[in-house]
Amino acid sequence: MPDAPVLSPSGKSTKKVSLDQSAFGAGFHEPLVHQSVRAEQAARRRGTAATKTRAEVSGGGSKPWRQKGTGRARAGSNRSPLWTGGGTVFGPQPRSYTFKVNRKEQRAALRSALSLHAQRGSLAILDAPAFEKPKTVDASDLLEDWTQPRPTLVVVAAAESAAALSFRNLARVAVLTPESVGIADLLGAASLLVSEAALAELTARAAKAAREAS
Repeated sequence: MPDAPVLSPSGKSTKKVSLDQSAFGAGFHEPLVHQSVRAEQAARRRGTAATKTRAEVSGGGSKPWRQKGTGRARAGSNRSPLWTGGGTVFGPQPRSYTFKVNRKEQRAALRSALSLHAQRGSLAILDAPAFEKPKTVDASDLLEDWTQPRPTLVVVAAAESAAALSFRNLARVAVLTPESVGIADLLGAASLLVSEAALAELTARAAKAAREAS
């Protein structure tokens, strides 16, 4: 069964926490993880790019000049896509980029991403209650002592605000709650620091995928 060290701002903790095998002992399923990351990134796109067609731009009405006798090319409307200020042909319109990934597949991808951190030793448990008040210096020293590369993802429960505030201003450190952690967040982080309360929630999400797969 994999385990993870417990990190405290005091730097004196040598305790280790055993990780749930069903949540942190899976192999890495690259196609499934890739699909889930694409779905997450697509869902974050706003899709608000828009252009006006010739029916929407201002102008039009009468012909710019008569059909014959001017020596110029015939023109029917100054809203033509050929004209400056005219409409756009096949331009982007507001749309949604989301596509569906089954919930079972999403949970299995989460299990793969968590297991990857556990297997390569880039996962540690944060002693969040030790942060009685926000103190960025203590958070910075804790990461320096850990010696894991950044970017670092810190996952803490909503009630652990002192720990969250201690880490949030550090360079290349992201702070999230367990329910907002996605596959892309886990894979984009070189190291993962999770409080015990947040670990219980992440384990419940990932272990449910293991039960569904069995």
